Amino acid sequence: MSEQPSEPNESGDPNEPNDPAGRATGPRTRPYGPEVAEFVERFAAELTEAGMQRMASRVFACLLTEDSGTLGSAELSERLRISPAAVSGAIRYLSQVHLVTREREPGSRRERYRVHADAWYEAMTDRDALLGRWSATFDQGLKAVGPDTPAGRRIAETAEFFDFIRRELAMMLDRWHAHREAAHGGDPGPS
Repeated sequence: MSEQPSEPNESGDPNEPNDPAGRATGPRTRPYGPEVAEFVERFAAELTEAGMQRMASRVFACLLTEDSGTLGSAELSERLRISPAAVSGAIRYLSQVHLVTREREPGSRRERYRVHADAWYEAMTDRDALLGRWSATFDQGLKAVGPDTPAGRRIAETAEFFDFIRRELAMMLDRWHAHREAAHGGDPGPS
């Protein structure tokens, strides 16, 4: 993941997009000034601290700050001063955890990447399915080591914990959906 320095734009600011075709500074994008860059790096550091990959954290935070919620690879590379390969790897991870979707530009082979307003809801919903798969795996482990062994008791308690989390998560997501419906009429905001 080699970081590439960005060339300053006409104003001399390397954090501002420098796209002569105007794609990065068109009506869909917000200028990427120092305050935005500072927020992106701080939030990315917090996501990284929580366990997300570093480049994925930066790309996600950058997309989150864009009014349209969508940017292309070149725009992400320029704003974050990272290589296109680093963007690609980050997008692959973010797509797998359902925080970002890929879209084709009409009439082009280029992709744009979108973060939806309800990305966290979708990601947490996916965690419910993951916890369900873990439950089956814990059952297999419990049978393998025996329920009356110290390892079996640890596995049983782990399974019980995750079953509890899964039930609570489902109820919490239902409450969030009801809250959003009441507060915003179901509209999660701009996607």
